[in-house]
Amino acid sequence: MPPHWYAVHSHPHREESLARYMEESGLEVFYPHLRVSPVNPRSRRIRAYFPGYVFVRADLEQTGHSLFQWMPFATGLVSFGGEPAIVPDSLILSLKAHLERLNRAEAHAPAEPFRKGEEVQIETGPFAGYEAIFDAHLPGRERVRVLLKFLGERRVPLELDPHQLRKPTQSS
Repeated sequence: MPPHWYAVHSHPHREESLARYMEESGLEVFYPHLRVSPVNPRSRRIRAYFPGYVFVRADLEQTGHSLFQWMPFATGLVSFGGEPAIVPDSLILSLKAHLERLNRAEAHAPAEPFRKGEEVQIETGPFAGYEAIFDAHLPGRERVRVLLKFLGERRVPLELDPHQLRKPTQSS
């Protein structure tokens, strides 16, 4: 039987430890994670994209199912009806590409380009072209909150990706 990708359920907040243990055991592992810029400098800079899960490529006829039940930091394979669920190769490739784009964008993101109360212009998405007032960087997330100028004096809070915003151009 050829090896397939499987999802392994980990103990809470132990995905990275599980991934490292499986790699050291000679298994092919995919630990989907994001690099983040936490507000607290002592906080973790890596956050699991799927909290509680790590992917492993294995031939279960050789390794057996129980290996993943008794492995440190793991609680077993994700199964349905007693059968381990196979994760398609195409999904793993797609996730790797997506996470690479997200992590690359995070690495090139400007540090805190907007300040509370500053006017911003929404460039993309369904609110493209609208003006808003910058409210806050949301802690531990790659999102910001703006107050959308809507119907005169009404301000509607909206969460966006910071890359959707720009400072308005100054007219002379």
